[in-house]
Amino acid sequence: MPESPVPPRTLAGVRVLVTRPRDQAENLAHLIEARGGEAIRFPVIEIAEPKDTQALLAVVGRLKDFALAIFVSPNAVKRAMNLIRARGGLPPTLRVACVGRGSARELKRLGIENVLAPTDRFDSEALLALPELQQVAGKRIVIFRGDGGRELLGDTLKARGAEIEYAECYRRLRPATDPTPLRHRWERGEVDIVSVTSVDGLRNLFDMLGTDGRPWLIRTPVVVVSERMAQVCRELGFTTEPRVAMAGDEAILEAIQAWRDGQNTL
Repeated sequence: MPESPVPPRTLAGVRVLVTRPRDQAENLAHLIEARGGEAIRFPVIEIAEPKDTQALLAVVGRLKDFALAIFVSPNAVKRAMNLIRARGGLPPTLRVACVGRGSARELKRLGIENVLAPTDRFDSEALLALPELQQVAGKRIVIFRGDGGRELLGDTLKARGAEIEYAECYRRLRPATDPTPLRHRWERGEVDIVSVTSVDGLRNLFDMLGTDGRPWLIRTPVVVVSERMAQVCRELGFTTEPRVAMAGDEAILEAIQAWRDGQNTL
């Protein structure tokens, strides 16, 4: 008996809230739309220049003094590397590391090879678990990040004896977007699932929706990209268990697809 053909994977009829910053949302939005879904674009983070550009330039001018440079996000890669390349590029002795897949892809696009990065989980904990970061006593390490980023990476490396310096490449701002149209969509039952890719973004979305919109948000399925984000969802009162995907648009898409496929079996 011939095997039944595998039905095409589709998101037809699924309305997905995409919360990435405006200039980073289109790839995920197009992936959703290619499967027949609707991507509702609602950026919850705005990327802006750092408050102190001179401090960043000063670090870039001293890169030869460091043994390792760590980039914590694609935004950190883009903004720091624009300055670094304008000043002659990375020193040949400088080792490069990053936290996530998006950062690794951006570094590769810029022609930077032999990047130290996790291969399974994509967070600070996974990077810190790599063998190359266990014996760092006496090494000078620079961490390129956004303003007020998470301290775990630097604090842990300091505890292992490294000398840490931070270089803030950008600021994350909460957009001044009117949430009323989005709240109205929720009230009409036109938001099926939410995707959020950072703790700051999650908290911004919660705050932007206000007291009128939060009850809709916490009852809606959500895809996040770390267990830490899932825990924040629980603390905020989400009534459905967050779906944790690996970082990256394709992984988020597959998590949304898995949710949709699960709806068909109910």
